[in-house]
Amino acid sequence: MLDLLNRPLKNLRLSVTDRCNLRCQYCMPEAEYVWLPREDLLNFEEISRLVDVFISLGVDRVRLTGGEPLLRRDLPSLVRMLAAKPVLKDLAMTSNGILLADQIEALKEAGLKRVTVSLDTLHHDRFAALARFDELTRVKQGIAAAHRAFGTLKIDTVVIKGTNDDELVPLIEYGKTVNGEVRFIEYMDVGGATHWSWANVLSRAEMLERLSAHYGSVTAPANESSAPADRYALPDGTVFGIISSTTAPFCSSCDRSRLTADGMWYLCLYATRGTDLRAALRKGASVDELRELVAGLWRQRDDRGAEQRLALGDRRAFVPIKALKQDPHLEMHTRGG
Repeated sequence: MLDLLNRPLKNLRLSVTDRCNLRCQYCMPEAEYVWLPREDLLNFEEISRLVDVFISLGVDRVRLTGGEPLLRRDLPSLVRMLAAKPVLKDLAMTSNGILLADQIEALKEAGLKRVTVSLDTLHHDRFAALARFDELTRVKQGIAAAHRAFGTLKIDTVVIKGTNDDELVPLIEYGKTVNGEVRFIEYMDVGGATHWSWANVLSRAEMLERLSAHYGSVTAPANESSAPADRYALPDGTVFGIISSTTAPFCSSCDRSRLTADGMWYLCLYATRGTDLRAALRKGASVDELRELVAGLWRQRDDRGAEQRLALGDRRAFVPIKALKQDPHLEMHTRGG
């Protein structure tokens, strides 16, 4: 099933909670937030049923997100339910790593296949400045546990000029010690990034220039998937990625959609309106009715949010604070990254 730009529905980002135990500068920089009512959250059976609908339309990759997904009680039970669906080729999770060491074995046993951990700095003082709490030690413990459990992992780093852009090389070197493929993410003006400005964006071109100056020739191996990261190799064979959603968007090949913890479905990271699948589900919609609803919306999809933002030229943060406080679904910690 294709949208208006011939993009298939393949990847589902599934947020299981909007709660988080960090307050990262690029995601949750404000002092107060409006949370989703707990009674509105989808239960695991509802999530499983909706995933079945998406699978029937072509989705074969699911990523658990948040907020911080490990704050959702008994998450391995949901993983077990999803892992039992034979059509899924990939079941992954993105976490900030704080609670990972205590839960990784249960998650792997339940059927989780891959883990990505967010890590923006290797300095304790910077971690506290970026995330409002210094949890660097526990994040590293979580990364070490993921390495032991899976043998490999991915490490996501949001690069902000003047904040952590001098850590490109140290982060790659750290990644080598845990068999972690580091993916540098350009600072994006999405959701709650209310402090965003062009002046703080370190572009893919600048990242490659700096890394080449340190390591020598950087090559680009052929990408084998629709993953958002462009992958590169250092002279010693170390592979890293860059997600250049701000300066070189990949909208033309984007096969992702996002389902919030309370069942709002978004067709684009920059979308300001979603579709309430929970309401349809709890009103007794059949699988066929849900399938028709999702299919109809995807076939009319022409979203190119990142490209449209880039075309604006000089721009400010995407969503004003007032709007964020009126609709928590506009927040990145609600709809997942």
